[in-house]
Amino acid sequence: MYPLLFRTVLARMDPERAHHLGALVIRAVGLPPVAAVARRLTAPAPGAEVHALGLRFDSPFGVAAGFDKNVTMGKGLHALGFGHVEVGTITALPQPGNPKPRLFRLVADRAVINRMGFNNDGAAVAARRLRALRRSRRRPVLGVNIGKSRAVAVEDATTDYVRSARLLAPLADYLVVNVSSPNTPGLRGLQAVETLRPLLTAVRDAARSTPLLVKIAPDLADDEVQDIAHLAVDTGLAGIIATNTTIARTGLTADPAAVEAMGAGGLSGEPLKARALEVLRLVRAAVPSEFVVVSAGGVDTAADVRARLAAGATLVQGYTAFLYRGPLWARQINRGLARGH
Repeated sequence: MYPLLFRTVLARMDPERAHHLGALVIRAVGLPPVAAVARRLTAPAPGAEVHALGLRFDSPFGVAAGFDKNVTMGKGLHALGFGHVEVGTITALPQPGNPKPRLFRLVADRAVINRMGFNNDGAAVAARRLRALRRSRRRPVLGVNIGKSRAVAVEDATTDYVRSARLLAPLADYLVVNVSSPNTPGLRGLQAVETLRPLLTAVRDAARSTPLLVKIAPDLADDEVQDIAHLAVDTGLAGIIATNTTIARTGLTADPAAVEAMGAGGLSGEPLKARALEVLRLVRAAVPSEFVVVSAGGVDTAADVRARLAAGATLVQGYTAFLYRGPLWARQINRGLARGH
């Protein structure tokens, strides 16, 4: 039913508007009378759980940051079968993001280009919603992804991240430093090791006992990936998330002129699959076996999840395929993992 709905209605709708409508449905699924029934239909099979970061994940598969930017869909996403939800990216200051349109579908490529620009309500509002969500008996493991406020100069980024970390880390099951979005000017420059070390050290200290991870871009050179992996271990981080969206436009079947007209932004979805797997293997080879590696990028099916786990991922995240698979996507993944195919 969902593929028909997508082709006839959603694909003709502005992507951001479609996302907002979908969010309303997901929030409704999270309401108490519905959530318990939905979760019984979507829950991972016994034995699928993963123990990592001092936490129990009832499935290795969760929602990547960017889907629930404002901490409004946690209960619904849990009811739909996801093992964890990474909210955000959240910035210390509220911000509207980049001008619209800023989200574009490449349907034939099962991909999306976005230049959202960390549109969110800010850390103070997110903290209030996280407190309420944590009181819920039925909730997923909650990751909180933080980024630099656009109004803050790059040279003041550490102070800005620390401000968010102090407010949000006590409310997070784990915290993620996002230095890899292509949609905030200067942000990816923070991935340089000499810049990243003091940033991660300061945020780690602010996060205190909350496990801290860093999210990296797929566009880094292989040696840069390895250098950041070694840095993450050296600075006492709990893990790495690989990867964010890419600025590359290779391997697309879409008309190049149409893609160019969409403009700048991060590409996600199926075209990112091969590079995301390469980066996962690079990171896993560079870190100890107990170090957590979360794989994201181009994940669509249960076979994709299994491939990432086999390549050394501790956990796996998805986002873009949710737009194409619909609300039963996590259920499909969970059932596929249980069947072994």
